Amino acid sequence: MARIRREISFYRALLRHRRTPRASRWLLGAALAYLVSPVDLIPDAIPILGQLDDLLVVPGLIGLALALIPAEVKRECRAAAAD
Repeated sequence: MARIRREISFYRALLRHRRTPRASRWLLGAALAYLVSPVDLIPDAIPILGQLDDLLVVPGLIGLALALIPAEVKRECRAAAAD
């Protein structure tokens, strides 16, 4: 549970950091919105495939967002989340 809190703090810090690119902010926001949205590409009522799209889309959006963020910004936010 502590790791989840640290990760949430990390992403929150990334969203607030002034040097985080706008595209990354949008992608992180889209990942969060997709995660909590009742509307999915494949409805959750379809066994296995319904959950599989959540397991692919959300990490994909987060990975793309992180790829666009400079390493220095990620290090600063990771350190801030650890505190």
